[in-house]
Amino acid sequence: MYRTHNCGELRIGDVGKEVILSGWVQTTRDLGGMTFIDLRDRYGITQLVFDMDSDAELCTRARKLGREWVIKAIGKVRERASKNPNRPTGDIEVEVHALEVLNPSKVPPFTIEEDSDGGEDLRMKYRYLDLRRPPLQRNLIFRAQLALETRRYLYDQGFLEIETPFLIKSTPEGARDFVVPSRLNPGQFYALPQSPQTFKQILMVAGYDKYFQIVRCFRDEDLRADRQPEFTQIDCEMSFVTREEVLQTFEGLTRHLFESTLGVSLPEFPRMSYDEAMRRFGSDKPDLRFGMEFVELTELVKGQGFSVFEQAELVVGICASGQAPYYSNKDLKKLTEWVQRPQIGAKGLVYVKVNEDGSFKSSVSKFFGSDQLQRWAEAFGAQKGDLLLILAGEAEKTRKQLSELRLEMGRRMGLMRSDVFKPLWVVDFPLLEWDEEAQRFFAMHHPFTAPRQSDIPHMLDGDFETMKRLRADAYDLVINGAEIGGGSIRIHDRVLQEKNFKLLGFTPEEAERQFGFLMGAFEYGAPPHGGIAFGFDRLCAVMQGQTSIRDFIAFPKNNMGRDVMIDAPSSISEEQLEELHLALREIVKKD
Repeated sequence: MYRTHNCGELRIGDVGKEVILSGWVQTTRDLGGMTFIDLRDRYGITQLVFDMDSDAELCTRARKLGREWVIKAIGKVRERASKNPNRPTGDIEVEVHALEVLNPSKVPPFTIEEDSDGGEDLRMKYRYLDLRRPPLQRNLIFRAQLALETRRYLYDQGFLEIETPFLIKSTPEGARDFVVPSRLNPGQFYALPQSPQTFKQILMVAGYDKYFQIVRCFRDEDLRADRQPEFTQIDCEMSFVTREEVLQTFEGLTRHLFESTLGVSLPEFPRMSYDEAMRRFGSDKPDLRFGMEFVELTELVKGQGFSVFEQAELVVGICASGQAPYYSNKDLKKLTEWVQRPQIGAKGLVYVKVNEDGSFKSSVSKFFGSDQLQRWAEAFGAQKGDLLLILAGEAEKTRKQLSELRLEMGRRMGLMRSDVFKPLWVVDFPLLEWDEEAQRFFAMHHPFTAPRQSDIPHMLDGDFETMKRLRADAYDLVINGAEIGGGSIRIHDRVLQEKNFKLLGFTPEEAERQFGFLMGAFEYGAPPHGGIAFGFDRLCAVMQGQTSIRDFIAFPKNNMGRDVMIDAPSSISEEQLEELHLALREIVKKD
């Protein structure tokens, strides 16, 4: 037997028990006549005691143990003289009378502690060591609990968990596919799924009216802190439902997950249209933990000879409450440089300070007098001590730039509390986006999203300008400025689906070749249906108040899409290439 208890289990009620513990040596402390070892496993830490007077040979052996050695200790639980209130096992220790080294360890390249001294690249290379650290253990334990509670809720709601294929057909819409060559079908390729979208729709046609899957998905796209080439979704679909029923069901799931894992009761889930979100916050995933809503000044500032405003399609700003005293000219210059970075792209920043005596200080005082600045302040609802920050330019770009500035000010002002959660449903997205460069429409979500019921006649018979105004029966769940999930009511009629493919630039032949299986299924009694997919990794991170999803994935990729622990991707042998009909000589032979 390697252990009778784990290292986080023993309490004062266990005093006097003979126990066996196994784990990793966290620290060794030599106090002359006594040696203390902190023994760790994923459940916690227990202090071991070796007494030189009782067993000098055993104590000497214990002193030679190094960090991360794997050992087995047999001993008796006793009450600690000096208790550790910060540790669950801090009232007891184990007086060891037998010790076995199960495996020695090299000195680890970084400390296995709450806060490690290892950089990210080093910890990614030795991921198996990083995963021993308490923060990552807590994250993966939380992830497992969240998956369990997801299944519990959805099973109780009558959903069936059904697996869909990982080797599927490549499709042209969305992100790039990862492709897999077929050995048995020379020159042909599978794709790894970006989502199980078409399969879950076919399950609805097949009569499985409540489907879900906690499923791995794959997208060959540029990476950020909240993106990975392989990620996990809570993927769901329902038949015979309206948008309202979908929102109620998954609002219920979200409430259940927060209550069961965090003990948090979420506030109301407000609804906001896409157009309203863009107008008020410049983003389709606004962070509602703080206000700082956009105020448009375009009509108020024209006609005063300030060319930046005169030439702008939009002049819009935010009010940073109470920040005027904290921003010197030097600070405002740095803030201006911040919005002018290529990542933001603003040409400049106009500011107005509302001073404590009611006067104003502004970067545009020579163009606008106190009376005019007073009207600006009134438009913002500004008080003494507030700081107005204003951008101008093309409407769409300026809103996005101001959205980034709003988030930065929220961070600087400490308004993004990790223990506060503000959910939001964003609805009524545009169905289609026109791309000037490509001279074609793209689907805002995906090609299977249905238009709002009232827009269906316009979609079938409308002109070009009408198509730009079509609204999708789509919805995103946003929490604290992060898109947690997105979905829609789907098209379930072949004629409407064919029309959508045509709008997206597919020829009838292309649509049939790519999606004929789905449109064919629609001809055999497809029910109305809709669904949603939650980004599971991102949900874990948001619920734990973190921005990166990597530490909620056991073996993530770095920002170049590489697994530096196993050194993947890597080259394969010439023999493998030949088997897959990818070797140069195979290609030449075919020609």
